[in-house]
Amino acid sequence: MADGDISELPFEQALAELEDIVKALEAGNVPLEKSISLYERGDALKKHCDKLLKAAEARVEKITTDATGKPSGTEPLDPA
Repeated sequence: MADGDISELPFEQALAELEDIVKALEAGNVPLEKSISLYERGDALKKHCDKLLKAAEARVEKITTDATGKPSGTEPLDPA
């Protein structure tokens, strides 16, 4: 598990580190103080991943089609 600036991590690396933290915490063999710092870093990684996912969703567009099924343009993706 790395230390340092989370804001510079790409999504895949942040997610992998978050998964490692979850595994370590679930194993239950980490001292209390280390567990607290791992939890805090995990929380920051989760927020970073959420932010990156929302930014990616905002860039995704849905292709629209006309009555004949031919592509006619794009519109924002409705995540709902």
